[in-house]
Amino acid sequence: MGVETKRERSHRSVRRLRSEDAAAIATILRDSPEAANWTEAGLREMAERGEVVAFAGEADGEMTGFVVGRRAGDEGEILNLAVRPANRRKGEGAALLRATLKEFRALGVRRVFLEVRESNERGVAFYAKHGFTRTGKRRAYYREPEEAAIVMEMALSGQNQGTTFAS
Repeated sequence: MGVETKRERSHRSVRRLRSEDAAAIATILRDSPEAANWTEAGLREMAERGEVVAFAGEADGEMTGFVVGRRAGDEGEILNLAVRPANRRKGEGAALLRATLKEFRALGVRRVFLEVRESNERGVAFYAKHGFTRTGKRRAYYREPEEAAIVMEMALSGQNQGTTFAS
């Protein structure tokens, strides 16, 4: 007879991204070749400007993922979302996306766009599951390696996306 043990529950949270998170983000990006690759200096500068909607996911005090978006008028764009490989498929990405969409709504955003690597089938499926639809394709959008991007969009106004948005 085997003894059942409870899996330890970790303390998970979503918080605003800070400039001192740049090194942790750079590490996550090194392990996430499907995500847009940004430099640590660029990440720090972006976080300091405060012109972005950006959140970090944490578990037990360690960064597990991040999302960065921006608003232009009544449109928003998700620029990058990545989760550490060990933390994927555990709701981390969904929590980051929910926080971003909640913030966009509060800022009056009506439509949100994003690009995802054409080869990133899991990413495309993830965004589709959360209400995004394919609206186009950008050839040679990504570098290292060069690859097309699938453009996806979500309308925020007057819709219930079937998800409770809480940060």
